[in-house]
Amino acid sequence: MKTFQTIEFEQKADLGIVWLNRPKIHNAFNEVMISELIECFEAVNQMDDIRIVLLRGRGKSFCAGADLNWMRDVAKYSYEDNYKESLNLSKCFYTIYTCKKPTIAMVHGAAIGGANGLLASCDFAYADENTVFSLSEVNIGVVPACISPYVTKRVGEYGSRELMLTGRRIKGKEAEHHRLINKSIPGYEFEDYVYSVIDLLRTSGPRAMSHCKNLIFNIANKETLEQALESTARMIAEIRASEEGQEGMAAFLEKRKPKWVG
Repeated sequence: MKTFQTIEFEQKADLGIVWLNRPKIHNAFNEVMISELIECFEAVNQMDDIRIVLLRGRGKSFCAGADLNWMRDVAKYSYEDNYKESLNLSKCFYTIYTCKKPTIAMVHGAAIGGANGLLASCDFAYADENTVFSLSEVNIGVVPACISPYVTKRVGEYGSRELMLTGRRIKGKEAEHHRLINKSIPGYEFEDYVYSVIDLLRTSGPRAMSHCKNLIFNIANKETLEQALESTARMIAEIRASEEGQEGMAAFLEKRKPKWVG
C-alpha cells in the first residue's frame, strides 16, 4: 500500500486499519482525504490477505467533519466545480459501503457532519459512550446531502428528520438509541469490545462474508422479492459447490474448525 498524505494504512495480520490522520484538526476531511479514502478502500478490495477493515481516527477525535479551509474554498466554486467535489464525496461513502470486506468504524471524541457518513457507510459502527455526534449541516444553511442515504439506512426516515433538521448534539447512548451506531461502550471497554467483534468475524468464511455483503446489498437496494426468489437460490447453490463452502460444511459435519479459523 502506498504512503498517503491524510490517512494511514496499517496491516495487522488479516486486519487492515485505515487511520484518518490529521489529528491537529481532529481529522477534518478535505478533497485530498476524500480521494485517498477512495483509493485506499479500492486497494483493500484487491488484497486477499486482508479479511476485515477497521476505520478509526488518530488523536482526540474520529472526525470533525469538513475542513474549514476546504469549505471556504468550496463556497467560492462554481456550480459545476461544486458538483464535481460533491460527487467525489458521494463516491467516497459508496466505496466504503460497497467494500468487499467487513468494515468497522471505531468512533471516539467527535463525529460531526460528514463524519457520520463515514461511520454510517461501514457495516458496523461502535463508539466510546462519551463521543459527541451531530448532523449539523442545517445550522450553517446547508444539508447533509451526500451522507443522507447511509445515515437514513441506519436510523430510518423519522430518526433522520429529528437528527438532520435540528442538528443537535447527542452522545453515544442516544446515538445507539437512534441506531446511528451499533453500540455505545464505556471507554475502558472500548478497544477490547471492538476486537472481540473482529475475532468473531474471523470465524466466518472470508468469501462467504463477501458474498453475504453482496446479498444484503442486492436485497436492500436492487431486487424485488420476485427477483430475489431466483437470485438467492442461485447464490446458495454456487456457494455450496465452492471450495470454501465445501470446506465449511465438511468441518461442520466432522465437528472441527474450518481451515480459515486460526
